[in-house]
Amino acid sequence: MEGGDENQENRAEVQTGCAGVIPGLPNTELKKLLSFKVYKRRWFVLLVLCLLNCSNATLWLSFAPVADQSARYLQVGLEQVNWLSIIYMIVAIPLSFATSWMLDVLGLRITLILGAWLNMFGALVRFLGTGIDTDPAARFPLVMFGQTLAAIAQPLVIFTPAKMAALWFPDNQRATANTIASMANPLGMLLASILSPWMTQTTGDIPDLLLAYAVPACIICFLATVGLRSSSPPTPPSASAESSGSEPFVQGIKLLLENRAYLVLMLCFGSGIAAFTCFSTLLEQILCVQGYSNEFAGLCGALFIVFGIVGAGALGLIVDKTKKFIEATKINLSLSAVACIAFSVVSLMPQQKVAVAVVCSLFGFFGFSIYPVVMELAVECTYPVGEATSSGLIFVSGQVQSFLYIVLLQALSKRLADSPLSTCGDAVLSWKVPMLVLGGLTCVFSCVFVLFFNTRYRRLEAEEQATYRTNTISSSTPESTPSEGKDTTD
Repeated sequence: MEGGDENQENRAEVQTGCAGVIPGLPNTELKKLLSFKVYKRRWFVLLVLCLLNCSNATLWLSFAPVADQSARYLQVGLEQVNWLSIIYMIVAIPLSFATSWMLDVLGLRITLILGAWLNMFGALVRFLGTGIDTDPAARFPLVMFGQTLAAIAQPLVIFTPAKMAALWFPDNQRATANTIASMANPLGMLLASILSPWMTQTTGDIPDLLLAYAVPACIICFLATVGLRSSSPPTPPSASAESSGSEPFVQGIKLLLENRAYLVLMLCFGSGIAAFTCFSTLLEQILCVQGYSNEFAGLCGALFIVFGIVGAGALGLIVDKTKKFIEATKINLSLSAVACIAFSVVSLMPQQKVAVAVVCSLFGFFGFSIYPVVMELAVECTYPVGEATSSGLIFVSGQVQSFLYIVLLQALSKRLADSPLSTCGDAVLSWKVPMLVLGGLTCVFSCVFVLFFNTRYRRLEAEEQATYRTNTISSSTPESTPSEGKDTTD
């Protein structure tokens, strides 16, 4: 990482030398070299990314809330319906590296437009595959093909917030922009959890449901294709944006694997992502053992997401003002571990709806909210490695650990011979040991992060150095005044 900082320093020195050694350098060129601007167009880029992220998440969870009706309409078992969601996790792992390369090499615009088209084609294939004239035996293969296309689009979308925030937003708005874009994904999950059961009263409503998800995907694809004119603004909003993704992709991977602070962050927060995935996937199965209804489990899942979005918004604003990425992450990760342990206990108790709902809300508020902050922290501790590469490896770590955690917890569960309170149906499993193991794992990794993670804010340091040199040059050239932070009308 020292080499990256040295490159930035040399680059700034070259700029300083240009002003001092080449006295004939036009003032207009020097002004362009030193100016940082923000464009109103950045809000449209953020809007398109949020809509695309939200749409892709709704396609992901379209079938999970109505698994029974979906299985009957597609004429398959529940296991096959579950694969419509699992395919997202499987596809994301191998494609993550390709997505990181695309963002850093091909740029934000191409990546987003490709993601929008894949998302739209996936939604349309799913709808057409459930048409009245479609052979019933072909319905599930066509829907799975459409779901796979949407799954391929997911990494193209979910890796983008940190890159978009770095390229289009100034340093005092980056964390907030990253938060808004990142939280569009759980918002889509929430919409799918509400819209799918509401629209699917009978098995025959499945085609109408998929049409309702396909129409927004088409509109968003049009907005992305027509509205996104460039990957970055003509003038960067900050010094770090000018060199975003400056390290070659392969070299960036090597630097990440040699960065001890980043490896700790990748391992510990990957474990956090796995805990959240297990919570979302197994919530209904855990609560039904103690007599809680599916409606109550859905309410707890909604509270988890809603309070996570609220917490992320508040934390993003605080971090933008204070720049205390490490402190915010350590505090919230520790509190989320406490909430996970509390859930492991109260979920085993019957007739404790208030306690379960409160714990789920706190788990989302402290745990879900740190996702965008961690993505920013990953960029800070690995700069000048590309944002997509640093955030992408954390996502891959989370996906791999999620798969391992789910397999482990399911292996530790035991079938109960008798459970008078159960609303689970025929198969009743004891989740006591798995939940205590999950709570223990979150506690261990939170302690590891608090004790062993520490890093410099490399991107902020580079920006401060660039600003200092800019002010020095500006003071010696009165006609070239930098316009840092100016919001243009474009």
